[in-house]
Amino acid sequence: MKNKFICTLAVAGITMLTACSQNTKQEAQIQDNTSGKPWSVRMVESEMTRCPESWQLDFQPKLKWDYCHGLELQAMLDVYDRYGDDNIYKYALAYADTMVNEDGTIKMYKREDFSLDRVNSGKFLFRIYEQTKDEKYKKALALMRSQFEEQPRNEDGGFWHKKIYPNQVWLDGIYMGAPFYAEYAFRNNEVGVYKDVINQFLMAARHTYDPKTDLYKHACDVSRKEKWADPVTGQSQHSWGRALGWYAMAFVDALEFIPQHEAGRDSMIITLNKVVEQIKRLQDKETGLWYQVLDRSGDEGNYLESSCSVMFVYSLFKAVRKGYIDASYLDVAEKGYKGVLEHFITTDEYGLISITKACAVAGLGGKNYRMGDYNYYINEQIRDNDAKAVGPFIMASLEWERLQEVRGIVK
Repeated sequence: MKNKFICTLAVAGITMLTACSQNTKQEAQIQDNTSGKPWSVRMVESEMTRCPESWQLDFQPKLKWDYCHGLELQAMLDVYDRYGDDNIYKYALAYADTMVNEDGTIKMYKREDFSLDRVNSGKFLFRIYEQTKDEKYKKALALMRSQFEEQPRNEDGGFWHKKIYPNQVWLDGIYMGAPFYAEYAFRNNEVGVYKDVINQFLMAARHTYDPKTDLYKHACDVSRKEKWADPVTGQSQHSWGRALGWYAMAFVDALEFIPQHEAGRDSMIITLNKVVEQIKRLQDKETGLWYQVLDRSGDEGNYLESSCSVMFVYSLFKAVRKGYIDASYLDVAEKGYKGVLEHFITTDEYGLISITKACAVAGLGGKNYRMGDYNYYINEQIRDNDAKAVGPFIMASLEWERLQEVRGIVK
């Protein structure tokens, strides 16, 4: 049935980069009700239609070993695990099979770059290896695990974000590295690794926390040498929504694999509770969403941004479900999820859904130097169906759908 649906769309001239028409929340909700499919499934099917080959995800014109592929494909496999549909599994497998060579090396992956971003790409391979038992995936996982052995560190043990960003700790990087590191340790009985994983979270909190705003900044240059870094604290200028979103998701994903008795795990949960307090405080009261630049929420030029909003919603839902935070945060998550559906989700005439208003990218330093000032963040490209919004939307929707099932509500 799904293949027939895709063929119909192809005949209609739908391409990977077709812009979706804008519909109201009511129209989208009607389509959702009449389709009988959960939002998570609809987004997966929409992405598979927009990107017939899985390597095309995140607007890629050629092969790339990218953290966005890992993010989306892992979310898709979550949908496969919950609802079935072999087409989803085959779609993820196709990327794995294309990118991983028989000897376990990975196309476009350079270990010597020591980029934490490239590690996140491989998280979905844990389940691909489980399903296939193909040794090349086991070797690929071991290859990425070996990166941590030589990943450059600061004196306190915190990983550099990348080799080209010396002494820098980015909240983004905690998500890119720590959950993979924790899951590999769990699956391979590397009990000594948990201490190192926990340290990455607590180290990042120490370096990026700003007591003046009671928020975590995007990043910190521990050496205080970068132009974007505060000369006293080393911190970047602002609290970027998606950076905090990455950090929040890293907590709820990594904690799953860290044994409850492990020293320092309680400190992780205390820090997570500090993060969710910030998320709750900064939620827009009218829409239930969050701004691109958190410490300038509501200011002129700032905007409600989809990727951080869905990341926060996912993290809150999961943290409540796992018992890491108080159940009262469920109200914050539900308001946020409904706000996402109302303000960011659109449906086109073919029934494909899109998520709008995502910041395409934001960073610090680099060749085209980024100072991380307010104008920089609010003027970066905004686009629809960015993988960094799509993946977390799928994951947030799965949490929402699980909650409805527990409540006995039929979707």
